[in-house]
Amino acid sequence: MSETPENETPAATGVPEARDHAAQAGQLDAADPLGATIRDRFVLDAPSDRASGDAGVYLDGNSLGALPRAVPGRIADVISREWGEMRIRSWDESGWWTAPERIGDKIAPLIGASPGRVVVGDSTSVNVFKAVVGGIRMAGKGCTEILVDATTFPTDGYIARSAARMTGLAVRPVEPTRIADEVTERTALALVNHVDYRTGELNDLPGITTALHSAGALAVWDLCHSAGALPVEVERYGVDLAVGCTYKYLNGGPGSPAYLYVRESLQDRFDSPLPGWNSHAEPFGMAPDYAPADGIVRGRVGTPDILSLLALETALDVWDGVSLEDVRTKSLALTDFFLDCVAAYVPPGRVRSITPYDHGRRGSQVSLECSGAAEVMTELIRRGVVGDFRKPDVLRFGFTPLYTSFADAERAAWVLGEVLRALPEQDPRTAGAGG
Repeated sequence: MSETPENETPAATGVPEARDHAAQAGQLDAADPLGATIRDRFVLDAPSDRASGDAGVYLDGNSLGALPRAVPGRIADVISREWGEMRIRSWDESGWWTAPERIGDKIAPLIGASPGRVVVGDSTSVNVFKAVVGGIRMAGKGCTEILVDATTFPTDGYIARSAARMTGLAVRPVEPTRIADEVTERTALALVNHVDYRTGELNDLPGITTALHSAGALAVWDLCHSAGALPVEVERYGVDLAVGCTYKYLNGGPGSPAYLYVRESLQDRFDSPLPGWNSHAEPFGMAPDYAPADGIVRGRVGTPDILSLLALETALDVWDGVSLEDVRTKSLALTDFFLDCVAAYVPPGRVRSITPYDHGRRGSQVSLECSGAAEVMTELIRRGVVGDFRKPDVLRFGFTPLYTSFADAERAAWVLGEVLRALPEQDPRTAGAGG
């Protein structure tokens, strides 16, 4: 990734410039098609002004999405009535048994898939394992390696290496921008993150997928940091397998179950490495030999996590009437505006964006390199601006278009400027040490 420009704009020192940005935020929020009506579907802190000392800004939806208002009531009903009164009848009468596919069909349009292509259940890590091993089993004879995004979230790499050891293949880490040049006829598949979790860079899903297919390899995508923040279009671009979590931009709750996508033309060949009774053609037949069910059901493993699944199902209702094109437009506008405010409010040279300025290469977060980032984020959170920190020196701010406002972006940048003016600048050679 090419470096982005240093922050060279002088820090804001007077109220008029701040008022200009605050007024602009108000105008943008007033014109936002995803404004207060959608935001009100979530439980959020009430915004406050600078004088209060508590900004009330949540910019960590790329780690854990906010709570949709309808979820507590739904879960209370599931516990008290469906579990408490109906008990085992709810598997049939309340639709528990079909929840993994039914909820998969609700996620499908958010990743550009048709019904019957997505199943929900298990963790992201388990689904990565299913996708990678299942992909290797579908690969052509003579394949000796799998490619792994060199910048991947660590767990993906751990699982890919374990899967390779189990199947006798080698793992080759490759920068996403180099995959098209590095794939060969010996490559079974590549496991790639759609958005880099650390920098927020958007990788080229259409181009990488096409290059892999041209070499006879499968494309396996991790959508954790993109689904719900931007259009994905897995079917349009021929993605073979994909996985994603639901607790970030899909707002399913802490530890909510992940999902697995399998391209329709591959479903009858998908041989899961975890053949559980829930994916058996006759799950209640209790046969000693495994026979996989047809379609996406073969992506199931064991008994579904009903409480989390049904919380997720209700959480997904916040997408009713929402256009993904509007989501992407707002995401880019929010991150542009935040970067503008940072340039205006933050002392020169104190931060540098490692998130691309190019819209075609940006997800829905802004990552800033900053000396003493751990201390800075601690102070931001104390003052009510919640983002997160990644070692050694990265401040991450996630922008969830469904509920993040332009006023949130402006307040966060203002508080960041205040914090950095109050904290002494650290020597970059020692910043972040031990943190």
